[in-house]
Amino acid sequence: MATPPIPPSMRSVGSEPVDLSTTPQSLARAVLARRAEYVRPHKIRVKIGTWNVAACPGTDKDLAGWFVGGRGVDRSFAALDLSHNPAVEHGKSRSADGDSDSVRLVGGDDVGLYVLGLQEVVDLNVTTEYMNRAVYTDNAPMEKWQAALEAAMPPGYRLMEAEQMTGLLLLVYASPEVAPTIGNISTKSVGTGLLGYFGNKGAVATRLVLGGTTRMVFVNCHLASGAGSNNLDRRCRDVGQILSKTQFDAVVHAGVAEDDGEKIGDEDFAFWFGDLNFRLDGLPGDDIRRLLTLHARGEYDLTGDKRPAPLEGDGVIVMRGSESDDDITTLPSVHSREQSFDSQTSLPDPDDFPEDPSQDPASLQATLDSLLPHDQLRRVIAQHRVFHDGWREGPITFLPSYKYDVGTVGLFDSSEKQRSPSWCDRILYRTRKDKQAHDQRVEEEKAAKQKDEEMKSRGIDQDDDVLFSYDPDTDGEEQPKGSPGADYDEYDETMDDHAVDDVLTKDGFSDHINQDIYTSHQRIMSSDHKPIISVFTLDYDAVVPELKAKVHAEVARELDRAENEGRPAITVVVEGGKGQNESAVDLGEIGFLERKTSVSTVANTGSVSASFAFVEKPTTEDGDPAVPPWLTTSFIRPDGDATEHLGRTVTLEPGETVLAYMEARVSAISHLRALNDGQTEMEDVLVLRVEDGRDHFIPVRGTWLPTCFGRSVDELIRVPDGGIRKFVRDRGIKGAIPYDSDVHRSAPKEIFKLTEAIQLLTERCVADEAMLEEMQLPRDPGWPLDASTRAAGPWEQNSTEAEIVAALDEDSSILEALPVELSSSHKLELLSATLMLFLASLTDGLVPAHLWAKLSTSLPSLTALPTTAWPDVKNQMLDMLSSAPSHSIAFVFLTATVSRVAAELSPAAAEAPPRLPGFGRRLSFRRGDDDGTKRRRAREKRYAEILGPLVFRANDKDRAMKDKERTVIEMFLSRESGG
Repeated sequence: MATPPIPPSMRSVGSEPVDLSTTPQSLARAVLARRAEYVRPHKIRVKIGTWNVAACPGTDKDLAGWFVGGRGVDRSFAALDLSHNPAVEHGKSRSADGDSDSVRLVGGDDVGLYVLGLQEVVDLNVTTEYMNRAVYTDNAPMEKWQAALEAAMPPGYRLMEAEQMTGLLLLVYASPEVAPTIGNISTKSVGTGLLGYFGNKGAVATRLVLGGTTRMVFVNCHLASGAGSNNLDRRCRDVGQILSKTQFDAVVHAGVAEDDGEKIGDEDFAFWFGDLNFRLDGLPGDDIRRLLTLHARGEYDLTGDKRPAPLEGDGVIVMRGSESDDDITTLPSVHSREQSFDSQTSLPDPDDFPEDPSQDPASLQATLDSLLPHDQLRRVIAQHRVFHDGWREGPITFLPSYKYDVGTVGLFDSSEKQRSPSWCDRILYRTRKDKQAHDQRVEEEKAAKQKDEEMKSRGIDQDDDVLFSYDPDTDGEEQPKGSPGADYDEYDETMDDHAVDDVLTKDGFSDHINQDIYTSHQRIMSSDHKPIISVFTLDYDAVVPELKAKVHAEVARELDRAENEGRPAITVVVEGGKGQNESAVDLGEIGFLERKTSVSTVANTGSVSASFAFVEKPTTEDGDPAVPPWLTTSFIRPDGDATEHLGRTVTLEPGETVLAYMEARVSAISHLRALNDGQTEMEDVLVLRVEDGRDHFIPVRGTWLPTCFGRSVDELIRVPDGGIRKFVRDRGIKGAIPYDSDVHRSAPKEIFKLTEAIQLLTERCVADEAMLEEMQLPRDPGWPLDASTRAAGPWEQNSTEAEIVAALDEDSSILEALPVELSSSHKLELLSATLMLFLASLTDGLVPAHLWAKLSTSLPSLTALPTTAWPDVKNQMLDMLSSAPSHSIAFVFLTATVSRVAAELSPAAAEAPPRLPGFGRRLSFRRGDDDGTKRRRAREKRYAEILGPLVFRANDKDRAMKDKERTVIEMFLSRESGG
């Protein structure tokens, strides 16, 4: 069982020095390098048993006695030296009836891991019974065997795995000390029976990890039966299918799964057991039976009264009298030790036996050794067909396990079939070291063969200097085909080598395994097969979870420190940051179109160069930003111009600094409306990403100032004098202005103020052009409403527009918000741009969608009307617009102002005023001429094209609808129609 912890000086696993400062190490490798600090040596016994119960009734009652109790081994049929075997419980070897030939093997709580493989736990000879079990799952047999085994298990033993595939059953139990250390259990079933698929034949395989270090695989199989060569081929194919189809789940360490699952061969220790069904061939069955009967003399007495001592109970043995479980008879045992078959012959005196029983021709081992060369399993291994890749078997020192008369000891099949005795039931095992040695031999043979082929191709495969050559294929005396033993290799003594094996596990730990015993329980008589057991002693390094967790934490800290010392590192100092919010940027109050900036210092405080950049914001599927951009970033030099921006990515050497320039400005109408409605806040987190370093997060926030832009006409008519900012602040309004508030105006005041200022500035521009030689207004008919005709620079225009917006929101003078140094034409352009933006931002428009639908429906052929009909149509439209007074007034006021602007900038000949005395230029109006009417109409048409989409909220934006919009605006702008 588990041994107590030992000091570091005595541990079996040594630590490897890890230089974390110079050599990059993965966390897992670094932890493994210190494995001596968290593993402790453990020793357990692993007991493996296999038994074909042949669906015989009563076999479950014998299970506890031989597998857990260790009873049923007879000295007369075991060639082992049981007196010195570590798996024999000395002092407990005498049976209940005083029979000294019966021994008891280790069991109970002396075993850390019990692994039991049973075959034919259900009767599959009946076709209907087999088909039912192939389709429907029946757990009753598994529950019966579990109950039988658990009744004998010592207290605290836990079932680790139970898996049944038709007649195959695999059970794994562990002691209270071992069970908590077992993990990563994965069990797979492979059917190789009918049609190469059904589970009447095949294997159940389980993989588990013991102590967090040792990977073990247990394979319980039932291979194809039959003694012929075809049956032998099927058995070999069964093994191949089991190996190819068994795929275990990936091993998980600390919540992280390995890349791939595991197959048989990837483990540290594997155990393959079950009814392998390999037979003895090349010898007549009668000869084998007669030869083995010589060693059963004194055990049979067909006429005597003495019966062999039963394991427990009253001595009545339940026998299966036919192939059906229902046909059961109870017969007494016919076996006795007191009378031999031949009273004239007696066995030699045991004192005359030589020290090596195999050297005595009359010994049991000598007999077994004479039969083993005829064993099919040994032959297919020698022929490299199956189990040749490192699998081995302990020395066979017991009688064949099959086939016996039920209820007898040592009495082979006496039925009509007279089946030949064979070692059908076997336990093979393999270590990682065995598998690697085989793989290495295969590689060496492959390399040697390739070298021979290369030499032969170069013509140097034979040396003329040698005196003779030997060809093993043609030289030497051939053994006649068909002679006994011609197809068999001589018994390989190396297979008996069961010395302690040192194994380096897949995870780098040192384990040792020793096979203590490999024998049969001859006195178990309830099946035609005898149970086979093998006991192994396993020394392994087991992980102590608490110690590993401590080492893991230490290594993680060391790796993190070593990694950080070689990683780029920067420090960000935010301008004006204080206290807990020293890393946040607060831009204060921000109004629509207003710019707010902040500068943060970024310094390279590491020991290597650092490259960094702000992470770009995500975009939608259409490529547009998920959030309208209102915050921009750039880098500038500490002593440079704020307008001289560096690239998107900046690289600093240790000790260098750069300024991170952040600018906030809300200009998108969608963002504006969301802020007004309270659906979003001015908050963001900038991510400054350092290549090969850690990210830095800079929170940015601002306070949104309410604005008249981005609202509806119905909201704005409820704003009193003093502006919307004061109104919203005094009323504590969050979001949209309630429609139940008092109405203070017939139309939005912002429309009045903007149109009045534009009209005044238009007259001023015309007067300045008349008086100033250097003044020349643009002649484009769309000026100043068309953005493409404006001359003001973007920076200047954006800054002044924000002042105009603030004047509207605070209900202050718009003209005073304009810079004095600007020309009248530039001021007019800025006011025109603000008016266009205001109209576009209205949520309902000057003419809402429902009202425009009504107008366009009432006047379907509007675009085809002659201009002479415009006055009447105009009156009709005014009547319909009157249903929405606020919208109607705002619409009329806007079109009337724009009409006057058009007349000022493009006067007709009849409107030209007389020349003033003493002045070479006119003061207020442009010179009228014969083409003035034509130019004014062109301007009105262009203004109508610009204003149409801004004034109307039409659901349909096709070309015909746009033409209607333009016609309506042009009708209201035209002087001829009374505009």
